Amino acid sequence: MASLPPLAETVRADLGLSNAWMGVLTTLPVLCMGLLAPVANQLGRRLGAASAVGAGVGLVLVGLVLRGVGNGTVWSLYAGTLVAGAGIALAGTLLPGIVKAVFPAHRAGLGTGLTMMSMMGGAALASALSVPLAGALGGWSTSLLAWAPLAAVAGLVWIPVARHARRLAANRPVPEDVSHALPWRSPTAWLLAAYLSFQSWQFYSSLAWLAPTYESGGWSARDAGLLMSVFTGAQLVSGLVAPVLLDRRTDARVLLVGATLLGGLGEAGVWLAPDAAPWLWAVMIGGGQGACFALGLGLLVRYAATARDSARLTAMGFLVSYTVASAGPATMGAVRDASGGYTWLWAVLALVGLPQLLASSRLRPDADRVGTPEPVVSR
Repeated sequence: MASLPPLAETVRADLGLSNAWMGVLTTLPVLCMGLLAPVANQLGRRLGAASAVGAGVGLVLVGLVLRGVGNGTVWSLYAGTLVAGAGIALAGTLLPGIVKAVFPAHRAGLGTGLTMMSMMGGAALASALSVPLAGALGGWSTSLLAWAPLAAVAGLVWIPVARHARRLAANRPVPEDVSHALPWRSPTAWLLAAYLSFQSWQFYSSLAWLAPTYESGGWSARDAGLLMSVFTGAQLVSGLVAPVLLDRRTDARVLLVGATLLGGLGEAGVWLAPDAAPWLWAVMIGGGQGACFALGLGLLVRYAATARDSARLTAMGFLVSYTVASAGPATMGAVRDASGGYTWLWAVLALVGLPQLLASSRLRPDADRVGTPEPVVSR
């Protein structure tokens, strides 16, 4: 997903797409992550979480190949994005549960931070290299295709992990009374879903439109790509640090509010004074959003009693939040088309931070957990 925004203006010009339709390219995988989150939860229960993650990586590989082999045609670009989005949905939904199962409770934030570090590190690399790869390989479609080998390597590395996980699961009987239903009646689950909805709306809209905003102001595609790498690089740092800090705090609200304000101030900077300090705005938006997302993933672990409950909570949170947020990039693109510029787009994004602040302030440390702890068997 991060490899496309630096190429967005070139893609739009080559294919004759509107800004709203360009936003759909970011919307598709986000919508998949929302609508397919319950499916991922069920597949994880039937196949095992590790095996389902491996299947997700396989879909990402197929989507990347399809997106890049169509020689720059609209159908292959959108179809490949849709298939890769389905793969991201499978893997992303089940990762917090895997963290819950692998890491002890007092190190869950570290596990989340390591996950975030790898995700955002890859995103920063993709943002920085997309334009140079397009120049070296002869076009934007081959630049997008260049990331397929990385997915292939990930799939190969994951095979022994999935086999080991299946062996462990075979020796660990599952209690008959465990619920696999999504926690629709949990107030805590709804609070987390609301928080993630506003955060994801801002994040994916920023991911889609930060580079095009500055390209429209005269920046080269290469410089806009470097700005995106700063944006994602800031997420890399904050996405690792914030969950580690979460391990040390019982009350997460200070971290949630601080990260939300940091990202919101960066968006306000692009809105009110885009040319005053663009690199600083990119750091603030990326740092704030990276921390917000990482903290959200950490809370999906913290507010669940077991790894299975974390998978249920994540599935519900992603279903609600990503379905809502999927409208963000395309809606913001429509705002840009209607207003004739990017000023109002960033004004809306800055204002979306206000309900996120409200949701953050309600996530108390004594909020009810989802599920019940597994009984301790005495000998």
